[in-house]
Amino acid sequence: MKPFIYILLFLLSVSSFAAEVHLTKSTFKWTATKVTGKHFGKVFLKSGTAELNDNKLTQAEFVINMDSFTVDDLDGEWKTKFINHIKSDDFFSVNKFPEAKLVIHSSKNNVATASLTIKDKTQPVKIDYQQNSNHFTGTLSFDRTKFGIIYGSGSFLKNLGDKMIHDNVNIEFNVIIK
Repeated sequence: MKPFIYILLFLLSVSSFAAEVHLTKSTFKWTATKVTGKHFGKVFLKSGTAELNDNKLTQAEFVINMDSFTVDDLDGEWKTKFINHIKSDDFFSVNKFPEAKLVIHSSKNNVATASLTIKDKTQPVKIDYQQNSNHFTGTLSFDRTKFGIIYGSGSFLKNLGDKMIHDNVNIEFNVIIK
């Protein structure tokens, strides 16, 4: 009986747990810039889980629904054109790659080491974040060209003038753990 009690006490003392991400309360706002300005909108999660140990983030996985892209700075015909273009093969090829994935492998001092997969290409990323209990905020930046998205990139195409789109995309996140 004593070994059972010791095992039970050990299991109760371990404060590591996996939890689901609140899909409707969590937000991912993207911003992309170009020579003449910027566009911004949202993208939504299909699923998300996080593992906490002593209330500190240790691992997480977020599956992004790439068909959920919105653009919030345009209206009407330009909004429709933009969304159709961003989902096309010039950018995210959403018909072929309907999901992207962000996997946090480890975290220390509010810096997460992660991998981001877009269009079946995976790249390492670092994410600075702030934590308030079960609420995580921060910004993830990535270079879209590392995922084969070179449309309008001055790094690959010349003489674009004011049509050049910057390579970095920023995702401002607000994640709530259930």
